[in-house]
Amino acid sequence: MRCDILGVPFDCLTLPQAVERALSFLGGENAHTVVTPNAEIVWLACRDAALLRALRAADMVLPDGVGVVRAARKLGHPITQRVSGIDFAEALLPTLAERGIPVFFYGGKPGVAEEAAKRMEAAHPGLPICGTLDGYSYADAPEDVAEAVRESGAHALFVCLGAPKQELFMRRYGVMTGARLLVGLGGALDVWAGNVKRAPKLFIRLGLEWLYRILRQPKRIVRVFRLPAFMLKVRKYKTKGIKC
Repeated sequence: MRCDILGVPFDCLTLPQAVERALSFLGGENAHTVVTPNAEIVWLACRDAALLRALRAADMVLPDGVGVVRAARKLGHPITQRVSGIDFAEALLPTLAERGIPVFFYGGKPGVAEEAAKRMEAAHPGLPICGTLDGYSYADAPEDVAEAVRESGAHALFVCLGAPKQELFMRRYGVMTGARLLVGLGGALDVWAGNVKRAPKLFIRLGLEWLYRILRQPKRIVRVFRLPAFMLKVRKYKTKGIKC
């Protein structure tokens, strides 16, 4: 079941259900894309037609952010919990390791993807990470990135470029990569590489991971102001049917 929030169709799934669907994608032959927009990304999509098209074209759209969950409740949609991109990927990795499904990490600064790969291989014995690329060396040659992924034989591709770059890359070049599952994961590689710490579990449980990030990186506070703008749009959507 899907529900519409400002023109973005979110899947009403729990974390286990999302993992199960992703595994079904891997069982096929075609490329399937998973995106994990938060309120800020939905807000950006209202101003970026290409991003909005990429989100709407995705095979699975997960609510990564308490803002999306609150908007869903306001609109009467059955989204009951946040399903963050990094939680989704971390729940998926053990099965990928168990089944020997080859994974490719793409994104981050030079050296980040490689370090993340080493740590994830140690954390999940048997996980075949068949290649890595940083998000800078081939920034102007996305076709080369797609070819490198194809040659690696990856079935799953984690794209960590941040929005909207990762969504646009997956939509335009996803089929060219040969991967069956492509997931946009933002800054996940920095977390896995040990460069960025996630919020304590209490912050996450209370829906305050955004606050922890601001405390750690005060410059992010500018981005927080987009949440009230997003909720105002949701209110207009509910009362007047105005999407973006």
